[in-house]
Amino acid sequence: MSVTVTTPPASVSPTTGAASAPRPGARIRSALRRVVRGREDAARWERPALLGLLALTALLYLWDLAASGYANSFYSAAVQAGSVNWEAFFYGSSDAANSITVDKPPASLWIMALSVRLFGLSSWSILVPEALMGVATVAIVYATVRRRFSAQTALLAGGVLAITPVAALIFRFNNPDALLVLLLTLSACLTLRGIESGRLRWVVWAGVAVGFAFLTKQLQAFLILPVLAGVYLAAAPLSWRKRFLHLFAALGAVIVSAGWWVAIVELVPASLRPYIGGSQSNSFLELTFGYNGLGRLTGDETGSVTGGGGGRAGGGMWGQTGILRLFENEIGGQIAWLLPAALVVFVIALVLGRRMARTDGRRATLLVFGGWLIVTALAFSFMAGIFHAYYTVALAPALAVTVAVGSSALWQARERLWVRIVSAVVVLGTGVWAWVLLDRATDWLPWLKVVVLAAAIVAAVLLTLPPRRALAAATIATTLVAGLLAPLAYTIQTVTTAHTGSIVTAGPTVAGGMGGPGGARGTRGFGAPGGANGAAGGFGGQGMPPGGAGTAPGGTGTAPGATGTVPGGTGTVPGGTGTVPGGTGTVPGGTGGMGSLLGAGTVGSQLAALLKADASSYTWVAAAVGSNAAAGYQLATQQPVMPIGGFNGSDPSPTLAQFKRYVSEGRIHYFIAGGVGGQATGGSSSSSEIAAWVADTFTAQTVDGVTVYDLTQ
Repeated sequence: MSVTVTTPPASVSPTTGAASAPRPGARIRSALRRVVRGREDAARWERPALLGLLALTALLYLWDLAASGYANSFYSAAVQAGSVNWEAFFYGSSDAANSITVDKPPASLWIMALSVRLFGLSSWSILVPEALMGVATVAIVYATVRRRFSAQTALLAGGVLAITPVAALIFRFNNPDALLVLLLTLSACLTLRGIESGRLRWVVWAGVAVGFAFLTKQLQAFLILPVLAGVYLAAAPLSWRKRFLHLFAALGAVIVSAGWWVAIVELVPASLRPYIGGSQSNSFLELTFGYNGLGRLTGDETGSVTGGGGGRAGGGMWGQTGILRLFENEIGGQIAWLLPAALVVFVIALVLGRRMARTDGRRATLLVFGGWLIVTALAFSFMAGIFHAYYTVALAPALAVTVAVGSSALWQARERLWVRIVSAVVVLGTGVWAWVLLDRATDWLPWLKVVVLAAAIVAAVLLTLPPRRALAAATIATTLVAGLLAPLAYTIQTVTTAHTGSIVTAGPTVAGGMGGPGGARGTRGFGAPGGANGAAGGFGGQGMPPGGAGTAPGGTGTAPGATGTVPGGTGTVPGGTGTVPGGTGTVPGGTGGMGSLLGAGTVGSQLAALLKADASSYTWVAAAVGSNAAAGYQLATQQPVMPIGGFNGSDPSPTLAQFKRYVSEGRIHYFIAGGVGGQATGGSSSSSEIAAWVADTFTAQTVDGVTVYDLTQ
């Protein structure tokens, strides 16, 4: 039984009889009532359930957030730079002196930098915006599904998204993917509003969301465009002519919202802006269509220091390409718990709804999110360039909605025997698949796979029985346990583990995976903070890879220049005294070198004090090869440190001639040896040339175990 509360728009004055506006207190109480109560036709439990879901999501994503410190120091250093210099903010520069940008557009950095400007530099001020993006994404998923489906289905979609392990990882981390996922989810929501109403404004705003997603992670944002356009053409309640006109308007919105920043960067003379990191010609367009664009698909990534995921040969450091890629090694534990089930229920739900009207919003919702899931999964499966397991977070909202909507369709049609059989097979298969994934983490909660499989067997039996009200609650409960307990456990492990570096993974360490060691308070990911002598846990320097006294989990390749092995790779590791991957020379730098290709290390107090002394007299207090090496010093001192060669140390920024000029002008105080640098996959050898010139020209000193050159002496 529900009670309808009607609030009159105005009260009547006892003296004049005229209507008067409600008092401010009444308006506030009415607004609070709507927040708590929700829509008038909703059950009493619905809005509290939603608020509870969002509160639990916030708790999950904010729990012990500061344990990860600066997380990905590469981006945190750029956030620090943007918080003190507006030019660095606009371009996404790695340092406040604007020598070079990060190798992505700056949209995600803008939000974090504004937070740091407001609250000061800290782990919380950098990471809290990411966590709130996760809560907002769950809310949008709920609202999108609720417009056309029951509250139970919407809650299931939001809950599945919240406990997806890779989502819990990325919404607690400062990579650009958190904002990308939020914007893509918003674009799907707005497109469906346009399909529902036929109004132009919704698809235009969807185009704006995709455009800003491009300013977050470039061409990856456009993977969703064919799906949005195709479903709008198929389902919008308009004539063909209007549907095409609306899509052209939406395309214009994409171009304008993405292109304004690109146009400014390309039109400003190179001498008046920072170098575009990740490019070899100081061009954002080259970065878009090369290293961060088509190169990710083909494997031809100029300037990359490692091989791709497959290339023309079909294999590489980032795993074998192919239709099974998302199910293998540690990638499966990030996203694939419900992926087979999602694909099956997607097809079955389309079959069950085959007689729906063309404009039916329920089928449009399924097509948008199911299409998003399939297109993005195929792109990730076959991309031959650099691929990381955490990229799969882009599948999380699509997976959650597809599972929830498809499962709802099967549940409503369970009076048919064949539907019950399919449902039982799907749940049993999900339990068996969870056993396989859990078994990869051999020493982690070995009992869990038994519980999950047992629940799957019970749920499968219950699902085959004819529908009975008395069994409905038990069937739903056991099905949820079978499907969600394993990814929930992975997610809890993820949020209770610190993650640092450039390559991070959710969940415990698995056989054959590339992630670092797990544990309740361990550090996951390559490039974990090390000591002053190197990055213990990263490539480069003199540090060890994670996993013990010289081996990395799942690694087989040797690492000249270090002492451990490289996971999955056969190339050499730069930094320290070893050879440069793909290059022709060696990197001088003595025994030191803080940081590595994939993470910044810990800066000793004496070295930090040395760098900060008389800092205002220099444009850069120091220069170091590679952005991560420089990032550690910059975050420790909060002073500009020049990252020579950008992220990979392979960008021609600066050239040797430019560096000599900066030194002669007294703009750089110190050069810090080590890091990563050298010609790689067609990249520039400027960083190696600079390191060699410094070693031949200046006198080395050792501070906190790190080799330092005073460029003013």
